[in-house]
Amino acid sequence: MRIVKVQFSHAGKLYDFNAGDLQIKAGDQVIVETERGRSIAVVVVPPIEYNDSELPEGIKKVMRMAHDEDLAALERIRAKEAEAFTFCQAKISERSMEMKLVKVEYLFDGSKAIFFFTADGRIDFRELVKDLAHQFHTRIEMRQIGVRDEAKMVGGIGICGRELCCSTFLRDFAPVSVKMAKEQNLALNPTKISGQCGRLLCCLGYEFETYCSLRQGLPKCGKRIQCGGNEGEVIKVDILRGCLTIKTDDERQLEVCKDELTADSIIERPKKPAGGDKAKNEHKTESAPANAKPRKEKRKDRDKGRDKSKEKTGEK
Repeated sequence: MRIVKVQFSHAGKLYDFNAGDLQIKAGDQVIVETERGRSIAVVVVPPIEYNDSELPEGIKKVMRMAHDEDLAALERIRAKEAEAFTFCQAKISERSMEMKLVKVEYLFDGSKAIFFFTADGRIDFRELVKDLAHQFHTRIEMRQIGVRDEAKMVGGIGICGRELCCSTFLRDFAPVSVKMAKEQNLALNPTKISGQCGRLLCCLGYEFETYCSLRQGLPKCGKRIQCGGNEGEVIKVDILRGCLTIKTDDERQLEVCKDELTADSIIERPKKPAGGDKAKNEHKTESAPANAKPRKEKRKDRDKGRDKSKEKTGEK
């Protein structure tokens, strides 16, 4: 079977379809049957032959190539989406609803309109749906999305000066953590490591594994090392060059490369003497007066004194 991969939106998820005998190439527009009905899609990966054992279950067949009439219908749908967006935005402002409309998407056959929005919590949009259904005479679906999905739909320019990765080529969002920024020695400034969506930059994960592999064998800042007759504390690590800077006891700064380090280069800090705290406690115990009362007995005597004072004043 010849399998082709298509997308329904720019940088969207890829879906597999059976190309059949159609001569399809990347960039062609085709008509496919989906769970939501008939739709138009763009071919991303040309047909590739698979064995029957490798085929995914429930794969559907490409119906036909898109004609000029289909492209004209798509333009009419885009105009209806713009009209629906303007009308819905006006109703949201009129009702003072705490939600932000992001995008309106019509199915290819016009049987349903999906309104994507963001909000901090749950929104009661039942009256809004009635207004939309009365205006456009079709099924209405309100779908709440996250801020990362909003950035993907809207697009924009990132702090790097290029278009957002999520709206150009990223098809899925990968988890990003602050650990990735720390591993790359980036300043943990929220304005520097956050994108337009307010979340951590997706590009923090691009080189994370490379930095982890390059850091292997390099001591962290604060460790003491001995190399070439010099001993000092690591104050700076250059992961890309594989070098580190040490500060000796006589305030000199030396640069040491990773190749010069051995297994015995790292010097462990001297540990506290065993039983040091215990010896201090024993010393305090021995120096205490012989007639000193234990802490529990002191507390009991104090409570008794309070009870007697309450009885004298008549308090219960």
